[in-house]
Amino acid sequence: MVQFLEKGFSMISRKYITIVSGVALISTLSGCMTGGPKETGGTLLGGIGGAALGAQFGKGTGQLVGVAAGTLLGAFIGNSIGSSLDKADQMYADKAAQKTFESSPVGQTQGWQNPDSGHSGTITPTKTYQTKSGQYCREFTQTIEIAGKKQQGYGTACRQPDGTWQIVSTN
Repeated sequence: MVQFLEKGFSMISRKYITIVSGVALISTLSGCMTGGPKETGGTLLGGIGGAALGAQFGKGTGQLVGVAAGTLLGAFIGNSIGSSLDKADQMYADKAAQKTFESSPVGQTQGWQNPDSGHSGTITPTKTYQTKSGQYCREFTQTIEIAGKKQQGYGTACRQPDGTWQIVSTN
């Protein structure tokens, strides 16, 4: 009975140490973050998931290494996902794009901004033409700013039979 209790206590202690180590590593990582709430949440959730996965491998020191590696990888992946455009950002961008493609003259820039995330962007039509089948299309440039970093791209959108515009190519 005593051996059973000692063995059980030893297993609990190892798991406890593993969990505490993972939480400590996540806390350290979160103190270094400068992103917004989505990046922070993604980092923390990714780190916790990575720590739990890493704890499944190895024993003793090997398990601690697994927890550390899983925490770092999970935190990195979670942060990357959290820093991208969310559904609300996409809604603001799409609303601006639909308005721009439908009624803005070539060269006139329309902007959008999500007041909750701070993400923003612009879209500018650069050319309007009609395809052989009669479909109207517009080439455009766009910028998207996330966490102070701007990215620029361009593409083509065409009017669909229902009156909406669909992006058919991007670069």
